[in-house]
Amino acid sequence: MARLNYHHLYYFWRVASIGHLTQAAEQLHVSQSALSAQIKQLENKIGQPLFEREGRRLVLTDVGKRVQLYAQDIFSTGEELEQFLKSGNTHHTHLNIGVETHLSRNFIEAFITPLFDDPTVTFSLYARTMGGLMDGLTNHELDIALTNRAIANDVHGVLWQNQLVARQSVAIVGPYGEQPEQPFPQGYEDKKWILPGRNMGIRSMFESFCATQQYRADIKAEVDDMAMMRLLARDSGFLSVMPPVVVKDEIEAKKLQVYQTLPQAYEHFYAILLPRKFIPEVLLHLLRSQQLE
Repeated sequence: MARLNYHHLYYFWRVASIGHLTQAAEQLHVSQSALSAQIKQLENKIGQPLFEREGRRLVLTDVGKRVQLYAQDIFSTGEELEQFLKSGNTHHTHLNIGVETHLSRNFIEAFITPLFDDPTVTFSLYARTMGGLMDGLTNHELDIALTNRAIANDVHGVLWQNQLVARQSVAIVGPYGEQPEQPFPQGYEDKKWILPGRNMGIRSMFESFCATQQYRADIKAEVDDMAMMRLLARDSGFLSVMPPVVVKDEIEAKKLQVYQTLPQAYEHFYAILLPRKFIPEVLLHLLRSQQLE
C-alpha cells in the first residue's frame, strides 16, 4: 500500500472521536462535503470502509475501530509533543487540572494543596462535564482530571488510566444540635430532605438504605451539584446526604453535624489520565501522595 496521507488520517480520527460528521466539520473549519471526500480517499487507499451509517450516525466498522486506535496513538503523541514544546521553561511545570463540575470543592482543595509548597509549579483548574474532561484529556489540553466515577477503557477507544485517590463515607447531615435521640428511622418521620440528583451514586445508596429501614423520605429538593448541596444543607434547616468532607467547614463551625454514617456507603474519587510518553515528575509525586493504604 502507498504511504498513508496523515492529513486524511487526522480528519478520520477527529470524526471517529466526535462521532458526527457535521460537528467534526465545524470544529475543523472545513465543509462537510470536503471532510467526507477526504475520508473517502482514505477508505479508497485502505481498500475497506471505515464507517457505516446508522440513520444519521456514523458507526465505525471493525477495521475503522482498529484504525482509530492507531490514529489515537499517533496524534495524541503529536499533541503531547506540541504541548511540551510550548511549555518552554524546563525548570517550571504548569499543570492543567480538570474537575467534574459537581465535585466536592473541599476534596479538590485537599488534592491540590501539596502543589502550594512547590515554587516551581503553577496550575490551572477547569470545571467541566465528564464529556468535556475526556475531550480535554484526549486533546492534551488537560494533564489530569478529577471525578467521582471511573471511565471504562473502551469509551472512545481510549485506554484510560483510573487511579482511586480518595474514598469518603456517606452520611446523613443536619443542623447542629437537632439530631433525633432515637436511631434512624425513628425520629425522622417529620423531617424534610435535600437529596442528590437521581443520576448520582449517593442517591441510590441512600435509597437502598431507606428501603432496608422501610423509610420513605419527604424530599424537598433534588440537587446534582455538591457546592449547592453544601449551601442548602447549611442554610435550609433540612437534612441531606453527602460525604462529610463536603461540609467540613460547617461541621467544624458547629453549624452542621453528622447524624449517622450510612453502612458500607462510600463516594470514590478518581484521578483520570491517559498513557503518555512523559509525565511531569510533580504530577507523579502528587499521585503517589494520594494513594490509598
